[in-house]
Amino acid sequence: MATKAAGKLFRDFLRKRVISTSVGAYRHCSSAATSAPKIPHSSKKGRLLTGATIGLIIAGGAYVSTVDEATFCGWLFSATKLVNPFFALLDAEVAHTLAVSAAARGWVPREKRPDPPILGLEVWGRKFSNPIGLSAGFDKNAEAVEGLLGMGFGFVEVGSVTPVPQDGNPKPRIFRLRQEGAIINRCGFNSEGIVAVAKRLGAQHGKRKLETSSSSSPSSDEANHGGKAGPGILGVNLGKNKTSDDAAADYVQGVHTLSQYADYLVINVSSPNTPGLRMLQGRKQLKDLVKKVQAARDEMQWGEEGPPPLLVKIAPDLSKEDLEDIAAVALALRLDGLIISNTTISRPDPVNNNPVSAESGGLSGKPLFNLSTNVLKEMYILTRGKIPLIGCGGISSGEDAYNKIRAGATLVQLYTAFAYGGPALIPQMKAELAECLERDGFKSIHEAVGANCR
Repeated sequence: MATKAAGKLFRDFLRKRVISTSVGAYRHCSSAATSAPKIPHSSKKGRLLTGATIGLIIAGGAYVSTVDEATFCGWLFSATKLVNPFFALLDAEVAHTLAVSAAARGWVPREKRPDPPILGLEVWGRKFSNPIGLSAGFDKNAEAVEGLLGMGFGFVEVGSVTPVPQDGNPKPRIFRLRQEGAIINRCGFNSEGIVAVAKRLGAQHGKRKLETSSSSSPSSDEANHGGKAGPGILGVNLGKNKTSDDAAADYVQGVHTLSQYADYLVINVSSPNTPGLRMLQGRKQLKDLVKKVQAARDEMQWGEEGPPPLLVKIAPDLSKEDLEDIAAVALALRLDGLIISNTTISRPDPVNNNPVSAESGGLSGKPLFNLSTNVLKEMYILTRGKIPLIGCGGISSGEDAYNKIRAGATLVQLYTAFAYGGPALIPQMKAELAECLERDGFKSIHEAVGANCR
């Protein structure tokens, strides 16, 4: 498909070039009747350049037509590295907006190559082609779900989505620490609100479902891979409005409006940029909140697949007692999963030596890796491996993803590394993760989960 498109592009370019050259030649001949038939030296150069260009196009088109789709796909992903320096020159939030817009318009490479079979796994009755996902915060308003899933992520999480639209905190609110591979943000749940997101997800849901049904039969194994609307799993991360006095009501409203499109739901109680939000991680507060949200989800009518799994996203800045309380609530209420973790308010080495570290907000990226992984391992032990955990925080390579899995993660998410590395990072990480599993003798992701805790 990609090679045909490339070939067509070359043919169209060639046709336009030949037509323009022919017209130019005709005009030159018509004027030659009244002037000396002397060809200017510059015109000769132009014709030579045109001829050389046409020759290169023909040769390039012929070569591309012989290249297999997998190789061409690899080229497209590698080519995105050329764009990264341009984004680095832009303001961080402007670059982020452009990246989301590009993915929404399909101006990003689409993965045509199958994932390594060793990366496939089943969680919550859903088949993931690979365990590497994009965390909430990148596509806050569900503008680019199709483009992001098409890049090869095993799952994409949109949000956080608040009931009522809100602008978030004043700008600037995103700060790069490029040398440390980190970002500090204090966005504050900037969101277009659940109505706008529901409308967008509804349209995308119908489109993806139609494309899936037309491209594969329901009985095929391919149809079983993915979520409600087709290949790729979609998570929806729910937040509360800054001015809301009833957090539970906000989350319940999100469930009622958006759960029909979600393959899993997330209660975000751990952003450091919404005042009072992290207090909901206390034992009593969390228990009351989860009960209300579970009841709201379960009272809705669901088909054979049942309601979407409900997860809670927690902070990395928790005490041992806090983690024990959360684990107890998760086990008692049979929570479907935990995401570990959100950004940190701490400034671990070497970030604290960077002047930008004085900015308030949550820190993400490489410096968060050890802290979040330690919390992940502790929670895996406290929950006795009974609850699927999503490892998030500081992942920038397949080796990092593998270490999260060994610490207890069934799935992993990234964001900051993707912001810096772009689409080319995704196939690279999947290949590295597959190599790590094979190197240590694991035949599947599930075999490696919690290996460091056993």
